[in-house]
Amino acid sequence: MPQQIAVVTGAGSGVGRAVAVELAAAGWRPVLAGRREEPLRETAGLCAAAGPDGDAAAVVPTDVTDPAAVDALFATAAERFGRVDLLFNNAGTFGAPAAVDELDIAEWRAVVDLNLTGAFLCARAAFRQMKAQDPQGGRIINNGSISAHVPRPQSIAYTATKHAVTGLTKSLSLDGRPYRIACGQIDIGNAATEMTAAMAIGVRQADGRVAVEPTMDVADVARTVRHMAELPLEANVQFATVMATTMPYIGRG
Repeated sequence: MPQQIAVVTGAGSGVGRAVAVELAAAGWRPVLAGRREEPLRETAGLCAAAGPDGDAAAVVPTDVTDPAAVDALFATAAERFGRVDLLFNNAGTFGAPAAVDELDIAEWRAVVDLNLTGAFLCARAAFRQMKAQDPQGGRIINNGSISAHVPRPQSIAYTATKHAVTGLTKSLSLDGRPYRIACGQIDIGNAATEMTAAMAIGVRQADGRVAVEPTMDVADVARTVRHMAELPLEANVQFATVMATTMPYIGRG
């Protein structure tokens, strides 16, 4: 079977890095996208060490909020490897916590631009490539969040964008059917990464308390994404929720 090509955004750290390394270990060739080149090169080294043939991942520094940069990312992937089999649409930001009446409009726009518009731009470019290539098709996996279901206090921009990502996932799934393009979404709760470091100190709860929350190994997220990615295109995990078992999501905490 020819090597499969995966574009991973937000690949310089956290969930993106873990997924890229997991895919490399399974024989995929990751194309790493993110704003900063140095962390991407660190991820590429980890991919080379994990992969069965020692091949490094391709590094393509990319601002996913820039349409021209996103188009260049997918053009580079297609030129180097001939096709794109997977997009893990992962780049995102929580933004600064703020009450809705105190949230600066520039902060709102920055979160929407990255989490929603950036995800759309990457999905659009991936869809275009997957539709045109031979054999036709591929898979898009969007990184949602537990916040695609329930909000945290003072997170209106993040929560709104993650609900919107669910709409993006559904529309891509429907529009991709004629072209063998599958789309699913993984909603992650409390994976231990730089983004969730505050969980060990304590984060605000719905009743105003500050409490420590359980976390899980980010490798468990990466294995779930790999499972979703390796299904035949005739099968799809539409939505998956992977979370720390005892985090405050089910029930009242």
